[in-house]
Amino acid sequence: MQLDPYIPKKAITIVEYLIYKYHVNLKIVSERQTKHGDYRRMSDGKTQITINNNLNQHQFLLTLIHEIAHQVTFQKFGRVQPHGKEWKTVFQHLMLPFLQPDIFPLSILPYLANYLKNPKASTDSDVKLSLALRGGMAKSGKSFIFEVPKGSTFKFKQNFYKKGNKRRTRYECLNIANQRIYLFNQNAEVQILEE
Repeated sequence: MQLDPYIPKKAITIVEYLIYKYHVNLKIVSERQTKHGDYRRMSDGKTQITINNNLNQHQFLLTLIHEIAHQVTFQKFGRVQPHGKEWKTVFQHLMLPFLQPDIFPLSILPYLANYLKNPKASTDSDVKLSLALRGGMAKSGKSFIFEVPKGSTFKFKQNFYKKGNKRRTRYECLNIANQRIYLFNQNAEVQILEE
């Protein structure tokens, strides 16, 4: 598999070594709305890692190592909590060789190092890291929810919402159709509607 367009050049040799060493079956797939990648064990006992093809090189690399950590964790410990202490330790260990400025730029490295102290199930749960990985910019035609004025209406996944109050780390948003409150990550990308 040609990794060149997907990850930084300086990371290719290390990633190829990990793929070979841990017998990683990698498949690059079209964008999924709910996840950047996943690891699964098939019914025939084989494993597969899938990564979205729309990620930038730094998001792709971090997601790939996250998923390889699941495979390594299973190989070493068997069935354990998906993002428990065993996975965290393996993920941190696997990420160490990549923590250098010729792989991750200085605009990302401090946030990545902080995230790796206690990694979560999703990098998107770390707002500062997620923004740094995206270069601080939402996709064309979208805005981050923290940029949306309170009380404004926006569209997210074919539904319309009105932005409400901020809780500790998320925003309360009213679904216009069913009148229920939903919590949004600060870095969710939404389409602001003209009032």
